[in-house]
Amino acid sequence: AGKDPLEGQRHCCSIAQLHEHYSLGYPDLDELQKNPQPLIFDIEVLKVEAPGSYQQDPWAMTDEEKLQAVPLIHKEGNELYRQGKGQEAAAKYYDAIACLKNLQMKEQPGSPDWIELDQKITPLLLNYCQCKLQCEEYYEVLDHCSSILNKYEDNVKAYFKRGKAHAAVWNVAEAQADFAKVLALDPSLRPVVSKELRSLEARLREKDSPRPQWRAQRSLNRFF
Repeated sequence: AGKDPLEGQRHCCSIAQLHEHYSLGYPDLDELQKNPQPLIFDIEVLKVEAPGSYQQDPWAMTDEEKLQAVPLIHKEGNELYRQGKGQEAAAKYYDAIACLKNLQMKEQPGSPDWIELDQKITPLLLNYCQCKLQCEEYYEVLDHCSSILNKYEDNVKAYFKRGKAHAAVWNVAEAQADFAKVLALDPSLRPVVSKELRSLEARLREKDSPRPQWRAQRSLNRFF
């Protein structure tokens, strides 16, 4: 009838529901309320995990458990990346970052403990960006690498990954500037940077070159 089906309703406990409406809202629950009886639950086992293989979500861990879990999650992410599973590896790095971010929120920004946690987050975030490069999610790489460089202006890996992301989305001047910064900070990376610049130049030539025009020729077919 064009009305909000939840209009006039509110969430409440069963006792308040009984008090106001004399019903729990379901006939079978009303019957159970009137005539209580033991409940039997059927539990289906979905899978059996080896001892020590279960991993809690970060929000359910204690601070000590989070710190202990980060190196293990990091290692799992590295193994998945080596197997070519970029999305799965990114999820692992994300979980490790979440553990450390949760701990960092409890510290005063800029304090020694906060900085120590941030320095642990940075390599994980760079690994996460590498996965996103592999998955062609370039704008997320730009955001995260820029956030790193706002705090650590001499992070070569952040400049390099951001340069690759800029190149992928045709930000030519920005890519060239980032690659130049990489060379200024670490001249030993010249072969790698040169390869990226040659790749960018080749893509630019291909993009700017006129495309061949094909003339369509109609042919008449006679059927006898």
